[in-house]
Amino acid sequence: MKSTLVRQDSDRLADVVVRGMQEKKAADIVVLNLKDLKNAVADYFIICSASSDTQLDAIARSVEEEVEKLTGQNPWQTEGRMNREWVLLDYVDVVVHIFLRDRRQFYALEELWGDAEIKYIQEETEAV
Repeated sequence: MKSTLVRQDSDRLADVVVRGMQEKKAADIVVLNLKDLKNAVADYFIICSASSDTQLDAIARSVEEEVEKLTGQNPWQTEGRMNREWVLLDYVDVVVHIFLRDRRQFYALEELWGDAEIKYIQEETEAV
């Protein structure tokens, strides 16, 4: 029973993270579902791109605010804020990666977890 509850919690957390990214117009959002992979470090890796270091910071803050507001959780660990090229927000079951575009290509996390179930999130277009 507990494993089902944990899975539901990580699914909800992943949805909230994506919403926080979308609030600040993150690009190329990808959700890697790692739940069925042996030795995976989390249930989900969620990756997005930012076009500037200012947007990178705004996306990270938006994700933290949405998650805290809707689930009461704060990241267990954060990294990368000082270098302003890549920010990691570790919520244990869900790990968030926010990259500047060129850094994302360099690290190529999607390729490292190529056997994961991958969901590409459509960018929201504004009505004209």
